[in-house]
Amino acid sequence: QPCPPGAERWGAERLMGLLGALLLLAAAALLGAALLVVLGSIYFDATNSEVPAGVELPAKLRLLHALLIGTAVVGRILENLHICSQIQFVRYCRSGRKQGPDAKLFIKDQKFKHVPVRIYQPKTPSAGRRKGIVFFHGGGWMFGNIRAYEKMCRYISKESDAVVVSVEYRLSPEHKYPAQLNDCLAATTHFLQTADDYGVDSARVIVAGDSAGGSLAAVVCQTLVGRQGFPKVCAQILIYPGLQAVDFNLPSYQQNAAVPILFREKAAFYFLNYLNGEASLLEEILQGCHVPVSQRLRYRKWISADNIAKEFKVRGYKPSVPIFCDDNVCEELKTVCVPEISPLLAEDTVVRQLPKTCIITCEYDVLRDDGLLYKKRLEDSGVPVTWYHIINGFHGIISFFDKGWLTFPSGKQGLDNIVRFIQSL
Repeated sequence: QPCPPGAERWGAERLMGLLGALLLLAAAALLGAALLVVLGSIYFDATNSEVPAGVELPAKLRLLHALLIGTAVVGRILENLHICSQIQFVRYCRSGRKQGPDAKLFIKDQKFKHVPVRIYQPKTPSAGRRKGIVFFHGGGWMFGNIRAYEKMCRYISKESDAVVVSVEYRLSPEHKYPAQLNDCLAATTHFLQTADDYGVDSARVIVAGDSAGGSLAAVVCQTLVGRQGFPKVCAQILIYPGLQAVDFNLPSYQQNAAVPILFREKAAFYFLNYLNGEASLLEEILQGCHVPVSQRLRYRKWISADNIAKEFKVRGYKPSVPIFCDDNVCEELKTVCVPEISPLLAEDTVVRQLPKTCIITCEYDVLRDDGLLYKKRLEDSGVPVTWYHIINGFHGIISFFDKGWLTFPSGKQGLDNIVRFIQSL
């Protein structure tokens, strides 16, 4: 029998409605599963992390950490769906919002040789040539960019009345060492040679950086000590820098191994990706079997818990037992002992020639002792050091000096101490 009029269309519409409902259910199930994965990952990481009572605003730090972990998990899901890579997604999220014009600054993007930079120049007239600051951002050599540090660079430029050059160096794992260092050196030397073009006194150029950028700043200063034909760097500012990859069992690494936002394992992971573009030897470098015992003993005069004051060991420290090095591992990671990777191992003849230095450390930071050891080396070599220790700080706290509801007041205090150091020069 023939179908009643409109029956076929009604059947098709019913089928389409059913398919739409099924697709909606599938999407909801997928979204729910993704949400469960994110929440589960955040819970797992939270239960395996430690937020000490002495850290500033511990509940806010837990929330910040959860957001960072959630971002990484979503990035992994997107990577598995072949939408984008996890690294691309995390880099995008950490870039923050684009800032608008600033009434007090001229801001322009340029290239110094092959390296993109952003220049911040105060608009107010100056009686003479200003100080200049070359700034290298942090992010474990893997994350971070000019935009992520926009607020910090603007603040430093306005408050210190200095011209700030923020450097967009290449990132790992796409670009391994020495790409990042080469970019930072190229930008710095170009600025030293052209400082006059930006109203800067070439004798008052400061090199600065935080975290991985602090490591790069330290190496740039050491490298320029032996370079002829360039003005001398006036000062260096090292904000919780990573300065060695020899010993991941110093007191601060033990005490703060699971303190957000930089875990001990992550610090080693970033170093390995910087060196090799991958982290297959993570366990070996954490155990300390990547450096021959003979070399480790030779470096004890510079990298040792014995050189760290007792008050920094009260939260616990267990001396590590030297482990014999695996020859293959040592060969693959031999570059960890060069000063370009571990500036704490620079020769005394280089260290003695370094400029005035400002070092920022945080109590609840795995990299705390790197800063303390370098402070001692510099002072022992006669280099003037201004040291500011954020007693309730965690790694990266200065980046949160002005983050709205994620602001940490001690970050602002730390940044203001940096500004005062610049003003004193």
